[in-house]
Amino acid sequence: MADAPEEAGELAALEEYLERLQAGGSPQREQVLAAHPGLRSALRCLEVLEGIASDGLDEPFGGEGCGATVAGLPREFGNYELLQELGRGGMGVVYKARQKDLDRIVAVKMILDSNLASEEHVRRFHEEARAAARVEHPGVIRIHEVGRFDEQHYFAMEYIEGASLSAHAAQVEISFTEAARLVQRVARAVDHLHRQGIVHRDLKPSNILIDRDREPHVTDFGLAKVFRTGSQSTATGVIVGTPSYMAPEQATGDSGQVGPASDVYSLGAILYELLTGRPPFREETPLDTVMKVLSAEPPLPRTVNRRVPRELELVCLKCLARAPGDRYRSAAALAEELDRFLKGAPLDVRPPSVFDRLKRWGRREPALAARLGVLGVFFCVEWSNYFAAAGAPEFAAFHWKVMALMGVWTLTAVVFQQSIRRNSDRWSLPARFLWGSLDAVLLFALLLIADGVASPLVVCYPLLIVASGLWLRVRFVWFMALVSLVSYGIHVAHFYIGRKAQLPQFDTAFDRHVIFVVMLLGIAWGVGHLVHRIRVMSSYCDRNESA
Repeated sequence: MADAPEEAGELAALEEYLERLQAGGSPQREQVLAAHPGLRSALRCLEVLEGIASDGLDEPFGGEGCGATVAGLPREFGNYELLQELGRGGMGVVYKARQKDLDRIVAVKMILDSNLASEEHVRRFHEEARAAARVEHPGVIRIHEVGRFDEQHYFAMEYIEGASLSAHAAQVEISFTEAARLVQRVARAVDHLHRQGIVHRDLKPSNILIDRDREPHVTDFGLAKVFRTGSQSTATGVIVGTPSYMAPEQATGDSGQVGPASDVYSLGAILYELLTGRPPFREETPLDTVMKVLSAEPPLPRTVNRRVPRELELVCLKCLARAPGDRYRSAAALAEELDRFLKGAPLDVRPPSVFDRLKRWGRREPALAARLGVLGVFFCVEWSNYFAAAGAPEFAAFHWKVMALMGVWTLTAVVFQQSIRRNSDRWSLPARFLWGSLDAVLLFALLLIADGVASPLVVCYPLLIVASGLWLRVRFVWFMALVSLVSYGIHVAHFYIGRKAQLPQFDTAFDRHVIFVVMLLGIAWGVGHLVHRIRVMSSYCDRNESA
């Protein structure tokens, strides 16, 4: 009972503090804490909630996301006066502030919701400050101070009057020459980081600030890896970075393979976006993007923007090589290459060989490459059979029908792939269903020409279902399963009713058709289940990235 008056006093003080906060006043926070020290965490929660409400209704500073670390700006924060929110990410929020003792404008970064931050977030926050503080380069944001005030971890850094490269590119048309110059400057700064034993690991347009003189400055070392003896900045298996700009070795989660070449890849991705207006890979979800990074090749820059100089396309492709050893040996080498381009001198990079082009094309358009590969093998087998039969008249008609069907199949595959590539935003989803339906129709026609369900080509039905899983859509998997089952069912009926003359030549036991149908359903369930699990993981990654 002795605690009742104290609790009543705390509740009254808390209620009064909330009323003043909602009224837009300046509650005497330190006085309240001096009288009721147990209210510290409660006051912090109220300020965060009030910040969320004010941001959501008024959006006074244009920050993305919801939630604010402090309520009401301008506001005193130790030796700083917070003036304006500049931006926020998954871990921190950055404010424009005035350092009172030196009367200068700085940028102050602090952890979002510091009371709720995990030890890992705090460690990464201080790792970022330590990484940036050891660097002295005009192209890298300088750190002035690292500290903690009122249980809030923060560091003060150089303030750049300007905008991020992503915002700059959205507001101003950047020429190809200017794009090469900007990336060359960034590459020089990144090379300095590498010489200090630091790999940034999250280079992207939003982490590069452009000042009034249009000079770039690298910032945001939240994912930087400092190479030193015994360093364990990231556990193996943890994927760090931004999917559209991360190198394949980052996407695998193998931190031991991440090094300076990973930043060279990211610089190539930035150059790619400046040249084409889009990053090399940008899918519907982060997980889809990561899977593209791991298995595909980006579209050639000149197919996205025909005006891109051939030399810069080659530079991009060398940076974006899947194997780290195939990229520029260092960020300095990339800067020197871009310097040669700017001076009009010959470049060191050479066009890829025919074999490399074919391999990259196969990864860039796997759906078309797989179909053409299968059709090519079937084409060779069919011609071999035709010549083995010495052009027998009874086989010639069948042969030319099959060849005509193969030609139609090849032509439609090319047309669909080109249509998807040119109209990917609005055509991709319906094209998948149309393309899959057409494959099933052409397979149906091929079996109709051949021996129907007695033909070994019926194994193509399971292949259609398995291939549909590559599109990562559960509904599409079951759609192809349904189309395959209906098509196979029609062939079964036709086999017993319309091919009676052929029945003595083949196994007519009906149970084999039941087994085949059960197998198709089992394959569809297995592929659909795997795709569903991938989609669940993708949604989880998407929520975490947005959090």
